[in-house]
Amino acid sequence: MFLFEPLTLSTVLMWFAVLGGLMLLNEVARTSKWLSLALFLLLPLVLTFTVWPRTAGPGTSVGTWFHWAKVYSSLAGCLGFLAIRYVKGATEKKWVLAFPPAILALNILEAVIRDFQVAGINGFHDGMLLVGGPWNVMNGVAGILNIVTISGWAGIYVSRKGKKQDMIWPDMLWFWVIAYDLWNFAYVYNCVPEHAFYAGAALLVSCTIPAFFIRKGAWLQHRAQTLGFWMMFVMTVPTFVDTSAFAAKSSHSVAALWVVSSLSLAANVAVGVYHFGKILRKKKNLWTEEIHDDLEAYAELKDA
Repeated sequence: MFLFEPLTLSTVLMWFAVLGGLMLLNEVARTSKWLSLALFLLLPLVLTFTVWPRTAGPGTSVGTWFHWAKVYSSLAGCLGFLAIRYVKGATEKKWVLAFPPAILALNILEAVIRDFQVAGINGFHDGMLLVGGPWNVMNGVAGILNIVTISGWAGIYVSRKGKKQDMIWPDMLWFWVIAYDLWNFAYVYNCVPEHAFYAGAALLVSCTIPAFFIRKGAWLQHRAQTLGFWMMFVMTVPTFVDTSAFAAKSSHSVAALWVVSSLSLAANVAVGVYHFGKILRKKKNLWTEEIHDDLEAYAELKDA
């Protein structure tokens, strides 16, 4: 294949198993705040002191500063969103509503820094082959655009329809999510290539499907929870993506690196042009006002 070395049937089937497992765990976590606290607070505390020092130490493919930062920042997002969803009156405070865009931007920024760092690396590093180059810089720029087009966080609210009390962000619409997905896949493919089949493709699809078809408007909540589950798993069993029978190896094709980063940059430039064009045309507040409240997709999410 263009992106990966030839895949076995068992690897393809495992991709669907990972996708289904992440979606199922996300739905389970949505059902109960106490179960979520056990999964996103108690479990990682146990793993931090008993498992990860052995499985995610220096020299492993998950032993970099980025992986350790990513697991805790994703879990911080899960816990912060739980507080927003279940602490009475939380959404009435603007500083509380600033947390979702802040933790999202931080997660993107971590990856942007790593992309720029990998641009100067060629060869084996932390247990995998990295092929650095201009594509890393292109995707880093795409990530910055993805950050600056985050909008409308003051409109975040918690749905009281049903028992799950999801965190809804009406201004975070499909075009931004797709641009994020393309950027994030390119990041994983560039910087953690041997993980891209699962951590790039399956993980991203596992939060995009529920955001588009199960609970619309809750993409960030879905993303944080599926990412938290994946990071805990891969920190515990890194051999699953490294050396197991289900591992999918990157082709390390320079052409593929160019293509995925070019798509990422093109999508984020397009969203940026649309986003800032609308801000200038309508004289919207860059950070707090909801930019896309004129769209039908926005109207479907408001007070859903």
